[in-house]
Amino acid sequence: MTGFTLFPKIKSSLEWMSGHSDAVIQFGWNIVAAIILLFIGKFISRVLSHGLEKLLLKRKVDITIVQFFTALVRYITLAFSVVAALGRLGIETSSIIAVIGAAGLAVGLALQSSLSNFAAGVMLVSLRPFRAGEVVQIGAMTGTVEKVHIFSTTLLTGDSKEVVIPNGKIIADNIINYSRHPFRRIDLVIGVGYQSRIADVKKVITRIIEQDNRIDLQRGTTVRLGELGASSLNFYVRVWVRNAEYWNTYYDLLENIKEAMDANHIDLPYPQMDIRVENVTNRPQQQLQLVD
Repeated sequence: MTGFTLFPKIKSSLEWMSGHSDAVIQFGWNIVAAIILLFIGKFISRVLSHGLEKLLLKRKVDITIVQFFTALVRYITLAFSVVAALGRLGIETSSIIAVIGAAGLAVGLALQSSLSNFAAGVMLVSLRPFRAGEVVQIGAMTGTVEKVHIFSTTLLTGDSKEVVIPNGKIIADNIINYSRHPFRRIDLVIGVGYQSRIADVKKVITRIIEQDNRIDLQRGTTVRLGELGASSLNFYVRVWVRNAEYWNTYYDLLENIKEAMDANHIDLPYPQMDIRVENVTNRPQQQLQLVD
């Protein structure tokens, strides 16, 4: 009876490995080296991104540009480390690069919107219509810019909602930046009754404006009758304040004007409708004849 082997495939594999020990050792070393290259690439990408971030921040470059380029450097470095690791395993990287290029072309055609978002991200970083921390309005959305990524931009709304907008949509839409300039103008429309005297209304509103220290009087103020409305005289009030004081001044100005109008017996009208009823002459009633 010949010897019984429990695991013939394992035995044959061990015999093959013992006969090709040099090739096995070399392949194992290649795997270890590939893993080491991946870790080194990850470490280098982190070091380069942090170093670039410190350098740009030291030169007082805008934080949005810093975040964009550090992310770009990190991804490029990781891509090179992956290619180097595959080459260490004996895989022909030139063919892989060619395949990746062909696949990238096909994916690019399928993901044209993503590529347009990437191109729009580059334009946003280059043109800088807004920076991180600024309050902007993009289309119908208003919020504070948190981050400008490669493909999208993140806004934080006033009620703490995080909104992610594709960069392609931002470039194609109107961008209103409320924080770029230090001063901002408050525009109000104050309606009063038609029986009010224009001079008295202007005097009351001007006194309220002059008493508010947050309003920059040197930039000029406007208190003029701007419209003869359907049921009110509409005065246009325009003053300049610092960006940080805009909303507080806006609300306080409305409240103070209302109280001053009441104190000076100037009516603030509300929409009214006069209905006139005319006498209706009695018309002869028509008699209906019933047919049996």
